[in-house]
Amino acid sequence: MGNLRIMQLPLGMLATNCYLAVNEETGALVIVDPGAEASRVMDSIGRLQAKPEAILLTHGHFDHIGAAAALREQYDIPVCAMEGEQEILEDAEKNLSGLYGRGYTVKADRLFRDQETVALAGVQIEVLHTPGHTVGGCCYYIAEEKVLFSGDILFQCSVGRTDFPTGSMGRLHESIHTKLFVLPEETVVYPGHGETTGIGYEKRYNPY
Repeated sequence: MGNLRIMQLPLGMLATNCYLAVNEETGALVIVDPGAEASRVMDSIGRLQAKPEAILLTHGHFDHIGAAAALREQYDIPVCAMEGEQEILEDAEKNLSGLYGRGYTVKADRLFRDQETVALAGVQIEVLHTPGHTVGGCCYYIAEEKVLFSGDILFQCSVGRTDFPTGSMGRLHESIHTKLFVLPEETVVYPGHGETTGIGYEKRYNPY
């Protein structure tokens, strides 16, 4: 697996997976989808003795963004998302937070383009636009580590819902087949909910 260590933290009412990806050689870290419980994320970062560099959001739903603003303030780091997802991030109705009490929003500091590659935590991270669950959803692929953060588009033997605002089953299937299933089969998939899986496994066993 190289130098990257990945810690999974199920957070909030929907047990959304937040991931802390830390370069064990340098101590640099990226936070993927901090959905809630900012203090718990901070405690974990403290135990890792790591230095956060950025917050990466796979999409704008409330259960993936809830702690982003607090962590941005704590560490003075940017919140990053795919271009096209800003409307959902900034709309409490579309990001579904309004359904679960007081709505909240977050504004991204940096918006990525499809297939843009960014250097964070000492690795090259490719941003893959994967619409379907939301219009501006994306996955983060680290080729050198054989790692994919898939958000809510691909789960172990399942896929994300498409009945929320901007969702589309047709686009979801297209994204999975043209962007994800073309990756090496040994790629480890870290989804937004549930257990870790792999591209090869999903190609063979995912009923969707």
